[in-house]
Amino acid sequence: MTGIVDSNVLVHGFGRHSNWQGRSGQTYGLLSENLERFAMNEAQLFVLAKGSHVMWVGSTDELVADPMSRTRFRLALDCADRVFRVLSAGNAERLATIWDLEGAEPLQGAQAA
Repeated sequence: MTGIVDSNVLVHGFGRHSNWQGRSGQTYGLLSENLERFAMNEAQLFVLAKGSHVMWVGSTDELVADPMSRTRFRLALDCADRVFRVLSAGNAERLATIWDLEGAEPLQGAQAA
């Protein structure tokens, strides 16, 4: 495990690391969080999912700046059964990363917590 994963697991409890592949083929490291207790911050991206289906991707920046994202977040929060923090956002720009993750799926053989 890399240092970033180790430190995030220690700081945030028993989250499990998994790898998901975005629409573009880019692989992203995700760390599971407790859905009922997760807290977002403006810099960190989160993925709300139901099973292996991504419902919403973003951070507090998207919630504040984009009314459509707020609406989608509320709906996703009602349906989601898991939340992940994005550990590796790749080299793409933020909006491209969000778009890519909205179509992401867990990699074969990777546990999606």
